[in-house]
Amino acid sequence: MESGAQSKTPLKIDSKRAIRPWSARRYSSTLMNVQVLHGAPEKPVAHGPVLAQLSLLDRFLPVWIAAAMALGIVLGRLFPRLDTWLSAAKVAGTSLPIAIGLLVMMYPVLAKVRYSELGRVTPNRRLMVPSLVLNWIIGPAVMFALAWLMLPDLPTYRTGLIIVGLARCIAMVLIWNDLAGGNREAAAVLVAINSLFQIVAFAALAYFYLQLLPSWLGLSTAAVQVSIWAVAKSVLIFLGIPLAAGWTTRSLGERYRGRDWYEERFIPGIAPIALYGLLFTVVLLFALQGDAISRHPGDVARIALPLLAYFALMWTGSFALGYRMHLGYPSTATLAFTAASNNFELAIAVAIGVFGVTSGQALAGVVGPLIEVPALVGLVYVALWARHHFYPAGTTPELSKETIS
Repeated sequence: MESGAQSKTPLKIDSKRAIRPWSARRYSSTLMNVQVLHGAPEKPVAHGPVLAQLSLLDRFLPVWIAAAMALGIVLGRLFPRLDTWLSAAKVAGTSLPIAIGLLVMMYPVLAKVRYSELGRVTPNRRLMVPSLVLNWIIGPAVMFALAWLMLPDLPTYRTGLIIVGLARCIAMVLIWNDLAGGNREAAAVLVAINSLFQIVAFAALAYFYLQLLPSWLGLSTAAVQVSIWAVAKSVLIFLGIPLAAGWTTRSLGERYRGRDWYEERFIPGIAPIALYGLLFTVVLLFALQGDAISRHPGDVARIALPLLAYFALMWTGSFALGYRMHLGYPSTATLAFTAASNNFELAIAVAIGVFGVTSGQALAGVVGPLIEVPALVGLVYVALWARHHFYPAGTTPELSKETIS
């Protein structure tokens, strides 16, 4: 958009209102705030099939995970002493090879976060407040309820799902948000907030939902005992270390090579490492759990059902809330996808660190990304359909009179 100082014609907000040339700079600054508030997208929504816009690795993520599961089961049959070999060296109670895989899985995700963006959208309470409430109050509560309702007889899987509900989005949500034409700036800030907040609050929330709340409701907690210190230690190791590394990498990369180089060259170069770390962890987990999984194949399906219900409820409710609040489509899409997405990498790391790689909690975490990709791709299509039906093309948020005077 050209400024009024550069054009002979008045700068227009719409067909009914114009801004004096000398106030164009003030309008430009205000427009940026309005875009953040109402969710004007930074780029047009890409056309074409959603799957075609995903990278090859992301597009077939469920296939890679399923293949890693199968490979793990085969390796477990071929090498029955694998557990002994992996336990020869440990870090904070976790097998060293598995710990390395978890750290490798987390680092690229946290290196993508724009930590410097925190101050740009954070003051916008109309978007930040509902997003934080959905992420840190509603989301964990919904997963807690679904886990107890749908897995009352499977306490280890139930615990794993509750941990998934506490691990808020920091990775794939940026992809879903972009595909749906969401507010990229707001999504980046929410990811940064979630990354930092998890360091501070994850252990306390885990203790609340796994011990305190079930006791208050008269639910049995005898089958699963959780140490808040064990959870905190796992979070500090498997989130704190890669978060510090990601922040350092971005700070130094942007300072010496610039943001364009960092995001267009460096990030694409390290992004596949996260998948490799995830698949490595899945292979080892299923190698150690192959016999138990073979005896109970229906368990994976039972874990998947509450996850599907969670994605549907959180996304639909959040999108409806954004629509009722008149946030505009891009911010509404961002609100919905950040609320419905979870940080499965952290959930897997915590489950393995606290309960062990052969635990049902760890298996529940691994099923998460297997279900998330097809579910969230489907919700991207739903979001694009809703954009067409509920947000007329060409509509823009109207500025207040005092803003443009």
